[in-house]
Amino acid sequence: MGMSRIHGRELTGIEHLRQSIVDILTTPIGSRVMRREYGSRLFELIDAPTNRETLVDIYAAVAEALNQWEDRLQLEQIDITSATKGQLVLTLTGKYLLDGKAIKLDGIVIR
Repeated sequence: MGMSRIHGRELTGIEHLRQSIVDILTTPIGSRVMRREYGSRLFELIDAPTNRETLVDIYAAVAEALNQWEDRLQLEQIDITSATKGQLVLTLTGKYLLDGKAIKLDGIVIR
């Protein structure tokens, strides 16, 4: 359970998980004062040329960050549905560990 950063209302379940994932992936490592290791390497990659090497680095950065910081999700697959300079759109597939059910999160926008 948490609070929506958009409207301040309570968030639970999948919506709270989605918000948490976006927060993890959009926070540059080293930018949190009391949690320097929190976040992901995507900040370094978001404006890189869209080529095979960058895409592999993006997959790795997403997997590393979510495996370290999001214990409600057992990540199984990452799909980049759109990659333009300055923005990624991801689909994440895995298991929501709070209920053990398969989950697919579409439209995860990273800017």
